[in-house]
Amino acid sequence: MPATPTLDDLTRYAIARSLGRPSTLPAALQRLGFVQADPIRAPARAQDLTLRHRVKDYRAGELEQRYPRLKVEEDFFINYGFVTPTLHTLMHPRQARQAWPASRWTQAREVLAFVQDRGVVHPREVDAHFQHGKTRNWFGGSSNASTQLLDGMHYRGLLRVARREGGIRLYAARPVTPPHEDPAAAMDALVDVVVGKYAPLPATTLSHLVARLVFGAPQWQAERAAALRRAKARLASAEVEGTRWYWPAGENPTARRWAADEALRLLAPFDPIVWDRPRFERFWGWGYRFEAYTPAPKRQRGYYALPMLWQGRVIGWGNLAVADGRLQAELGYVDKRPRGAAFTAALDDELQRLAQFLGLD
Repeated sequence: MPATPTLDDLTRYAIARSLGRPSTLPAALQRLGFVQADPIRAPARAQDLTLRHRVKDYRAGELEQRYPRLKVEEDFFINYGFVTPTLHTLMHPRQARQAWPASRWTQAREVLAFVQDRGVVHPREVDAHFQHGKTRNWFGGSSNASTQLLDGMHYRGLLRVARREGGIRLYAARPVTPPHEDPAAAMDALVDVVVGKYAPLPATTLSHLVARLVFGAPQWQAERAAALRRAKARLASAEVEGTRWYWPAGENPTARRWAADEALRLLAPFDPIVWDRPRFERFWGWGYRFEAYTPAPKRQRGYYALPMLWQGRVIGWGNLAVADGRLQAELGYVDKRPRGAAFTAALDDELQRLAQFLGLD
């Protein structure tokens, strides 16, 4: 029977199993199952910053560029992002928590017929043809009603994102998915994707992630409690420093295969290694917060601070920008900047990798 892991074992395991060996983009997407997306580019989008550590010779924007040819879909899971076709199919047909009135469904069917006739459409084509007018958006401002309708149709599985142009989603009709015969089995599969990506998980985070499946599979929200009970029964677990931790059955956090990662890495704010903020604090003893939407005077780390991982610890952060074709980095540290040539060389290597990733080399 494997030994009970220590917190250091769990930390090393979390880093090693998430990073793996750099692979091809399709292989990395398949292994992750889900990559969270964010539109902010500072200096690149979160999905690109996540993939660059897991895909050999990855370049910023490569996912969007190759998207039409990849086996991947844009969709909601626990957040919005990119999902594998298997995961995409598991969540559909999706029944949104907010029911549409008959008049909205009439609009949707008309737009769906228009999209089916055109093949791929830009939102402005739909707006020009139907002239749905303006409506209030989630932020209290005004947006095209057609855009909101397309978003709703995409969420409900009537449309898929065919590609993007200038960051704008272009839509195509999505084939109808038949209802799942066994919702409990589908929920178990969704939980396995979550655990596979974010393990090892404290019990509270496992509960939180299962609760967040309501975004990807709202039709099964009543199944979540039972799915959580089944997950706790089938997953491997241990009590470590007063906290119950869970990870996939068959994996051993104390195994030698989880080798320590010695490289210095600047991680995306939503990278699986740092996504769980309570776990972050247990592992590294300080609190990291994503502050892009925090008023500037209240920010502690910066607009888009990237956690700095070095030798198994997150020791600080970096705010990066490109000016005059050169990468600029403002770095901060929880304690003091590490001394010695090893850290300086590791930091220089990471900044050089970032410059290549951004096409600045």
